[in-house]
Amino acid sequence: MFVEYKIDEKSTIVSISGSINTDNSTQLQEELSKVDTSKKMILDFANVSMITSAGLRVLLVARKRFSGEMMEIINVSPEVNDVFKITGFDSMLPITLASGDIAKYVKLSLKDFLRKKFENNGSEAAIIAGGDFADNGEQTGREVYTWEDIERLSQIVAKDLYDQGVRKGTHVGLMGMNTINWVITFFAIQKLGAIALLVNFNLKATEVQGISKIGDITHLCYGDIVDKISTEEFEKIVTDENESVIRNTYFMGSDINLKDRLGEHDSVEGRFAEYVDSDSPAVVIFTSGSTGKPKAVLLSAYNLLNSASVWTEVYHLNSDDINCQVLPMFHIFGLVCSLLGNMMAGSVVVIPKNIRTATVLNTIESEKCTQLYLVPTLLLAIAASKGFSPEQAASLKCIVMGGASATTSQIIELQKKFPNAFLAAGYGLSEMCPVSLTLYQDTAEHASQTIGKPVKNIEIRVQDLETGEECPTGKSGELLVKGFNTMVCYYKIALDDQPIDEDGWLHTGDLALIDEDGYIKLVGRAKELIIRGGENIAPGEIAEVISTFPDVTDVKVQGIPDDFYGEIVGASVVMKNGVKLDEAALKEYMASKLAKYKVPEYLFQYDAFPMLSNGKVDAVSLKKDMNAKAAALKK
Repeated sequence: MFVEYKIDEKSTIVSISGSINTDNSTQLQEELSKVDTSKKMILDFANVSMITSAGLRVLLVARKRFSGEMMEIINVSPEVNDVFKITGFDSMLPITLASGDIAKYVKLSLKDFLRKKFENNGSEAAIIAGGDFADNGEQTGREVYTWEDIERLSQIVAKDLYDQGVRKGTHVGLMGMNTINWVITFFAIQKLGAIALLVNFNLKATEVQGISKIGDITHLCYGDIVDKISTEEFEKIVTDENESVIRNTYFMGSDINLKDRLGEHDSVEGRFAEYVDSDSPAVVIFTSGSTGKPKAVLLSAYNLLNSASVWTEVYHLNSDDINCQVLPMFHIFGLVCSLLGNMMAGSVVVIPKNIRTATVLNTIESEKCTQLYLVPTLLLAIAASKGFSPEQAASLKCIVMGGASATTSQIIELQKKFPNAFLAAGYGLSEMCPVSLTLYQDTAEHASQTIGKPVKNIEIRVQDLETGEECPTGKSGELLVKGFNTMVCYYKIALDDQPIDEDGWLHTGDLALIDEDGYIKLVGRAKELIIRGGENIAPGEIAEVISTFPDVTDVKVQGIPDDFYGEIVGASVVMKNGVKLDEAALKEYMASKLAKYKVPEYLFQYDAFPMLSNGKVDAVSLKKDMNAKAAALKK
């Protein structure tokens, strides 16, 4: 908590920042006791995120000193005002609600967000866990979860994790395909004030070892994953004392029906009531960097919920909407826009049993889904799937594509397949999402050739790579962004490697320009990331694995253009003199160490790489040659 005074002839304005709770209530009482009672005291709550009973008591004491119109509280957020109303303090204190942007910022922890949903919408459906579909389209195993179910079940799981030693600030990995148990466990972690580190379910157990060290993960909650080994072997590998810092595991597979444990709720009701601030670190999302090592993006509930709120407003979401959750929830797009955005709006979130095209289509048709967010690759696959008909998806009114781009011709063709839906495009990063979106009034060309306009209350800048000056309209440079949804930082990354500069700008590494109408166009990437169907792949990570294969002396991993995925992975390899590359053996070797989507689809052997005069590999020439070879093979 921070207190600042501004005094004039008639009043003393006391600006308070942060939460007002037991830890600082005595300090605040001392501060307010110094204020001159001959002048009106105005308490500015614009930056107060929450107030507890101890803080209310301080206000009561102050009210005794400043009676009548001599005391006023202004810029009160809806969340703080709820506390005043619940406790009756709104009848004792002159209160003015915040207006404009202040009122629209959400100042809740994820823990309090769930609590409010439970209190206000307890009996309403929040999540539908989709079941299996028979050939005739009949669905079995479908189950509805209300906000009360999620509140109670997350309380039970929180107790399980607490018994394993999870406390406020503990780093808890969360790894699994989209399931109701993933959602429940996510909120259980938040109830304890711990940090949820979201792990890609495609990773091998050995890759999880490395992630654990980057994020200091001591506890791992895992469910349905891709690694085809037994749970015993998986747990043995991820808790290896020499290779991992994980010491506890918690299984949350989809075959576990947590509703069977609802009877345990009475014994844990009311526990874990410790206050968690909206600005406290809440979530870590791992993103690949050009160095090849994933970075841990640290985010607060304030970042996440306000980002979700923007999404809700832009696409006019409400309680009549039904969202088909196909995006993985360990990605920022899936977590913020698809899950939390619809939760904030009171929309029902439907989690399909799997993301096979037939299952997704059947889910959309049976649940009458209105919202669908996904990467273009999956949408194209759905539209091209056997037996597809526009009638199956007639309920969809909004489809948003992110993670990669689609061409104008593809969007026009998709519009024919989904005639009732508006097709939009968005741009964001794990470090800040969303940054820009196309709107309902925008055209197919806007959605294919731009990434839309910036969302409200953020700033953008296109900066010349050489001079650092701001680029004029139409000239490309690096895209810089800043605003309320900017990440806290990269966890445990050296100061010089943090992408936020001294003026608060987040350097995206993406090259862009802004056209005359204010739309942003991406023109390239300063980073070397390969984006395959929305998945970010770090070439350096793959190159490191290939370099350990026998007789490999040099390797360069680059993206190859692909009509379906946008990009696929290709690798160029130099072997020892006289040694012929065994492609099958190398792919088998990589498959044991890397997630399937990271394994290169093309391997090319070179006697030597083209070099620049400075002694470095001529990556541009090499990429051009590799792309030509790949194109010839495709033909």
